[in-house]
Amino acid sequence: MPPRPRMLAAAITAALALGAQAVPAAAAGQADGSATAPATEVSRGVEIPAFYTPPSELPGADGSLIRSEPLPLALSLPGIDGPLPGRATRMMYKSTDANGEAVAVTGAYIEPTAKWRGQGPRPLVAVAPGTMGQGDQCAASMALEHPLRLNGQTVSVGYEDLSVYRLLLRGVAVVVTDYVGLGTTDRLHTYVNRVDGAHAVLDAVRAARSLDSASVTSDSRVGLFGYSQGGGATAAAAELQPSYAPDVPLSGTYAGAPPADLTEVTEAIDGGDLAGALGWSLNGFLQTEPALRPLADRYINTAGQEALKDLSTMCVGDALFGYGGDSSTDWTKTGQSISDIIRAEPALQDFLAKQRIGTLKPGSPVRVATGVSDDLVPHGQARQLAVDWCRKGAEVTYVPVLLPGVGSGLLNHFAPLLTDQGNAISWLTDRLSGEPAGSNCWSMPVQP
Repeated sequence: MPPRPRMLAAAITAALALGAQAVPAAAAGQADGSATAPATEVSRGVEIPAFYTPPSELPGADGSLIRSEPLPLALSLPGIDGPLPGRATRMMYKSTDANGEAVAVTGAYIEPTAKWRGQGPRPLVAVAPGTMGQGDQCAASMALEHPLRLNGQTVSVGYEDLSVYRLLLRGVAVVVTDYVGLGTTDRLHTYVNRVDGAHAVLDAVRAARSLDSASVTSDSRVGLFGYSQGGGATAAAAELQPSYAPDVPLSGTYAGAPPADLTEVTEAIDGGDLAGALGWSLNGFLQTEPALRPLADRYINTAGQEALKDLSTMCVGDALFGYGGDSSTDWTKTGQSISDIIRAEPALQDFLAKQRIGTLKPGSPVRVATGVSDDLVPHGQARQLAVDWCRKGAEVTYVPVLLPGVGSGLLNHFAPLLTDQGNAISWLTDRLSGEPAGSNCWSMPVQP
């Protein structure tokens, strides 16, 4: 099957899986009960509420709450003790980016209606979304309100809603980050940036604990949950937590299909179903490190520049239809691939080396899961992350998801998410109940 028909089938499958959530939501209200302020930006036909425009001045402390308002969930049912699965709050909080600059980040907190039946007070899990795209309309907090957008200009699917709801039904409070620059209208999303992603996740926990609507406190156990881009963000957060957020002690971290080595991931996605992610990566790199701009100008041709601009407002569905199967050789003046250029340019190699996850030891239990047939976020580099952490003495549970390859990089990557999600949530909730994790590092020599 040619690339785009394969992607069409995969996208339709995802849309059908979430079809029950494609329910029109009422407009969000401000904290005082009034209607949401008018949009300040329109991205591919989607109005971005003024809530997502950061103020000119930000608070000093990381995780400080900037603003919040009620967030209507698209899928919500009445219950005896309150709406199911819970009450959501949209929030904006302060974080610090990879350059040490203050930045505003948005997200959402959901207070579950279900009771927590594990040990200790109600715990909190920070969900780091998988790849959503780079347009502000793709933000995960908006996807909780509008899980499926099909307006003729953009295709956005809130597939992370499934993991969020599964955690809520177990009585676990959830905070979701939109990451740096996704949703907020003041800058571009720094896709797969190790430090930006980690800080956004950890500061989301701090912000959630300060909400009046939250029952969680500093005594609540904290877990991290993420797959794909989210797996990279939670893996990086687990590494950086001891130094960046010692006030956010972690009980456990799930990192599914983490893009730990971007050099390998860049080569794998080129020409594949999600080739558009190359554009998001390059856009994010240039946002973080403007000194790389002369290299981009030297190598990227007019078609490549137009693709980068186009992708900067796209969600994952748009990229699948618009750029799936494309090769980066069409974007360069020399006809080289992006991977060839990386190998030729020390500055790019140095930048990507700084993005490598696995150079620091997590201070708490981690669960690394990767599909053995995953060729989109390659299995080998995800397994290597587990090996690197094991060698540093970390408490690692490594889970190879044994599924056959089906000829589609997107499906090879997406299938382990669904197959392993229930087990991942069970592992994490055990940690949140105080049960020891153990480690299977001893078995790595025989693990696929």
